[in-house]
Amino acid sequence: MNQVQTFYKDIEKQQHRQCKRQCLLFFKKYLPLILFVLLGIVTFFCIFSLYQLESEAFLYGTSLYLTVLICYLIFCFFRERLRHYRRQQQLSSINCSWNELDAPTSQESCDLQEMIRSLGQRCNELATQLQSAKQESLDYYTTWVHQIKTPISVMQMILQSEDTPEHRELSAELFRIEQYVEMVLTYIRLGSDDHDFVFRECDLDTLIRQSIRKYASQFVRRKIRLIYEPVQLTVLTDEKWLSFILEQLLSNAVKYTLQGSVTITITPDKKLSVSDTGIGISPEDLPRIFEKGFTGYNGRADKKSTGLGLYLCRQTADKLGIGIVADSTPGEGSVFTLDLSTRRLEVE
Repeated sequence: MNQVQTFYKDIEKQQHRQCKRQCLLFFKKYLPLILFVLLGIVTFFCIFSLYQLESEAFLYGTSLYLTVLICYLIFCFFRERLRHYRRQQQLSSINCSWNELDAPTSQESCDLQEMIRSLGQRCNELATQLQSAKQESLDYYTTWVHQIKTPISVMQMILQSEDTPEHRELSAELFRIEQYVEMVLTYIRLGSDDHDFVFRECDLDTLIRQSIRKYASQFVRRKIRLIYEPVQLTVLTDEKWLSFILEQLLSNAVKYTLQGSVTITITPDKKLSVSDTGIGISPEDLPRIFEKGFTGYNGRADKKSTGLGLYLCRQTADKLGIGIVADSTPGEGSVFTLDLSTRRLEVE
């Protein structure tokens, strides 16, 4: 109750300060007119005194003069408030046009409107240039990502021709390079205005098997056991983007699990969990792991973390309408859970 009262008191104080400021600005604007009227009254008083005219005529004329002045000032005050209110509405409108400004009432306001229009046109030009430069960068990096995939595929074929410890190590490093390339492509796609989301009913077991198959060599190489039981469930989602989230979670699980296992479980209410027996996440880092560029203590110790994987997972999950949460105990492992149950989309 006290917080509500404090909130309303703060609003009243803010409104009072705003009203006081408007009154001061109005008085400052019409101060020359008021001084001119007072100077005229003093002049008439001096003339009436020098010629010893009746004071009643002076008082009557002065009263009439002041009444007209006060009425005019009241009219101007409310007119200024109305114009101020209309300008506030224009400012709050995103689609406000420079042509919607009030007609200028003085040379000063006319000059100000010309300055505003000039600045608005300049802002539009800069926004167009920025959008063009951004599109050129996106086109370049997209082309680069697709071109770099060709030499990666060639190197993979060469390394698979002979099974030696050196070739296996090189294959593992090349696999990481391919992951980073895919991460760059995903980052570009999420940052663009056009998203290639295609929602349909997908078999969850098929998606999970594809992701497991992609990381099978990493599980074998690091001697990590994978635990997964098919559940035969379907979800309404985008197959490619959900696969990206699963692959990133598996990648982190393999990266930070020195020994033990990685477990994938799915509850009947479609909550998918990827848990591991790795090094875990410190409590102070856990609330920030989905922030862009945040690596945390483990990432700094590893010196290979980019801080983009989980950030892209959160961004992708938000686009898909999927909830993602993390829980971890240092030294025991981490659990990442995707909530696939709530669907606000319908199949077309």
